Order: sequence, then C-alpha cells, then structure tokens
Amino acid sequence: MKPRKLHIKSYGCQMNVYDAQRMVDTLAGEGFVETASVDDADLVILNTCHIREKASEKVYSELGRLRVAKDEAAREGRRMNIAVAGCVAQAEGREIINRAPVVDVVVGPQSYHHLPQLLARAEKDGRALETEFPTEDKFAFLPPPKPDKIRARGISSFVTIQEGCDKFCTFCVVPYTRGAEVSRPVAKIVDDVKRLADHGVREITLIGQNVNGYHGEGPDGRTWSLGTLLRYLAEIPGIVRLRYSTSHPRDIDEALIEAHRDIPAVMPFVHLPVQSGSDRILSAMNRKHTADDYRRAVDRFRAVSQDIAFSSDFIVGFPGETEEDFQATLALVTQIGYAGAYSFKYSPRPGTPAADMQEMVSADEMDERLARLQELIDSQQSAFNKAAIGTTVDVLFERAARNPGQIVGRTAYLQPAHVMAGESIIGQVLPVRIDSLERYSLLGELAGPLPTLAPSGTQPSINSSETRMGA
Repeated sequence: MKPRKLHIKSYGCQMNVYDAQRMVDTLAGEGFVETASVDDADLVILNTCHIREKASEKVYSELGRLRVAKDEAAREGRRMNIAVAGCVAQAEGREIINRAPVVDVVVGPQSYHHLPQLLARAEKDGRALETEFPTEDKFAFLPPPKPDKIRARGISSFVTIQEGCDKFCTFCVVPYTRGAEVSRPVAKIVDDVKRLADHGVREITLIGQNVNGYHGEGPDGRTWSLGTLLRYLAEIPGIVRLRYSTSHPRDIDEALIEAHRDIPAVMPFVHLPVQSGSDRILSAMNRKHTADDYRRAVDRFRAVSQDIAFSSDFIVGFPGETEEDFQATLALVTQIGYAGAYSFKYSPRPGTPAADMQEMVSADEMDERLARLQELIDSQQSAFNKAAIGTTVDVLFERAARNPGQIVGRTAYLQPAHVMAGESIIGQVLPVRIDSLERYSLLGELAGPLPTLAPSGTQPSINSSETRMGA
C-alpha cells in the first residue's frame, strides 16, 4: 500500500509539541508518514493552542490557506483531509464545524488517540467531531514511538507526566480545555523514559500544565511527588539531564527542593511563572499566592543550589492593573533577577472569569508597559549570558550547526553553545570554555580532550561534572 502523507502544524506550548509527536506515532499504524510540505499531504492537522492572543483568528486564517491547498488537491484527483486538534478544537469544536466547511475532523487534546476512528467516520459521514473528555486514559491507547522516530527526534525529548489543571486562574482556559489534573502512574512514565534512553535520548523534560503538582501512583502503591519521581528517573542508564515544566509556586514541596540539592541530573534552571508582582492583581487572577510567597519559593531553591536560575511568565495589562501594580511587577523582576522570561499583553479568553471584567487597560498602555518590562527582562538575560564568558560550562551536544564543522548543544540553562568539533560528540556532555557571545548563543572551545568513543551498542561516556547518580 502506498504510504499516505501527514503534515502537522503545532502552535503554543511544549505539551503540543509532545502531542504532535504522539499523533504521528498513532497514525503511523494507519500508513501515514510525515511530510514537511502541506501541498503533497493527504492529511493536515492543525494542533492548536488557546493560550495566546487571537488564537481562534489564527486558526481560521490558516484554514483559509488550507482550503486553497485542498481545492488544488481535488483538482489533481486526490483527497486531502484537514483536522483541527488541540485546545481551540476543545473550546470551539462545534463553531469550527459550523464556520469552516473545509475541516473534516475536530478533536480535543484528550481524544487524539481516536484519530484513526475519526478519520474513518469522516470518510463515511463527511465529518467527525469529538470534544468530550473520554473516560479512558488516552496514554493507555497510544502506541510507543518506533526506534527510528526516537532517533530522528534527537537527544532531548518531552515526556508528559501530568495533564490538566485545578487552579482556575481567571485568565486561563486550560481547566476547560485540558480538564482536571490527572497524573500518570510512575511505571508508565519509567517505561517511556527507558524506551527513549535505549534509543539515544539523553535529556528528558517532564511536562504538564501543573507539573510540580504531580501525584502519580508509585510502584510501592504510594502517591509519588515530582521530587520523588525525579530521584527515580535519575537512576535510568543513559539519562544525564532532567528538566520539568511548567510549575506553580503553590506546589513546591520539600522533595522537589531536595531533588535540586541532591541530584546532579536535575538541571538548575526552573521555569516558575508568577504573572504579576502586585498582590491585588494576583488576587484578581486567582493565583492564590502573594508576591512574597513567590519570593520565598525562589529563596527555598536558592538556599540549596546557589547556581540555580529562573525564568517566568508575566501578563501586563490585566483588567484593573494600575501603574502602581505594574511598578510592583518591575520591582519583583528586579529583585529576583531572571535568566529569561516570557511577557504578554493580556487578552481575554472566552469563557474565563477575567473575560467579563470591565476595567480594561488601554491598548497603548499595554504596549508601553510591555516594552518597559521586556527591556528589563532582556537586560537581565543579556547580563546572565555575558557572565558565562571566560567560564567553563557543561554542554550537552545535540546536532550539527548551520556553520560547517560546528556542533551546537545547550548549557544547563538552555543557552545554545557552539564549538568546532566532529559529530562524534553529539549526545555527550562535555566542558566548554566560553570565549564570546553572539546574540543569544555562546561560542567556545572544548576544554579537554575528546572522550574515547563508546563501542557500538553501549552508552556514550560522560566527561563532566553532570554525572548521573550512581554512574
């Protein structure tokens, strides 16, 4: 049978990147292979995100372009199916069906394991919609990725350990599109990580909408926290780096703090969103923590790991935000000192409590505040990166860079770092002496002799201070 071609375009968060890969794995059993081109695809999936501004409008704009490609395919005598998946599909599934006749399938983020059946239903009935939260665990039905796919995706990989959120921040649609918090059993996560490590993955990022709220069933029958899970995963041969995202300041327990103190594989870089430095705005957002609560959380990490660094998320122009509120945000950023952060202008999400708030900040005021905040964040990130010049840092090398003879990897803080070397160092953590900075990338030289190549079928050696516990 001639393979069918699949093109997926993902928007937004790390979870969507992971979900897109699992859709590819699911549809591989149906004879689909990936293509980078929309024009020759038999199935195009838009894997949507509802977090950012004008998310729905972007989807409909993309569907307009896909309608042209679908019409062209029909003129060539072949059928192109178009599916909308992800959080916009979950929130607005019926409206998408009504507004966009070009769409064949609409499927929410908890139901994409049903894609083969939905495509069959669309073939039979014309269209298919599924946005109900299924009673079964989708992960139990998703096929594991094939070894060649794992290798092709590189030495770093995402693994979902938790989905959904029970926090109900007033600006956020996640509880409505991803559902209540659910944590995967430890054994299932370990199986996923071992499979990835067996086929060359060296770095795992554990992901979830509220990842440090993880409370999965452990092999001992007890409920495990994220810190306990990290300690267990650090013992899996081949895994040299562990990360996690995204965290909530209210769910930092002692086990997580101790993981950063005790486990070299746990990277000293924490994404900890705060959204605002104003207690009044934090209350209106229903964040259930104050600015001082956040500062104390940061202090707990720094007390056990002096080299730890932070990134964060900020919203400017939340309804009712005054200049005094915004100044409190600037003060918090100045006090914490970030290695990087993401800042956004507030935009209402239909169905969220904040969408009904009336005290809107003007667009001009939002633009001006965003520029001031981003200038401060950029200055902190620049200073953080410049501080690496003249030091020796550990780099996990990932792939060949654009410049011939150059290999790129990432530091513990996710900074890109480039050296001149052969591709044999890919997948290894090596010390690099940083000589200069080019925009956001560090440039340097290997600080020691190249390690001896491991025999075929064995794990590569790790010549750095980031050795796994027990290695």
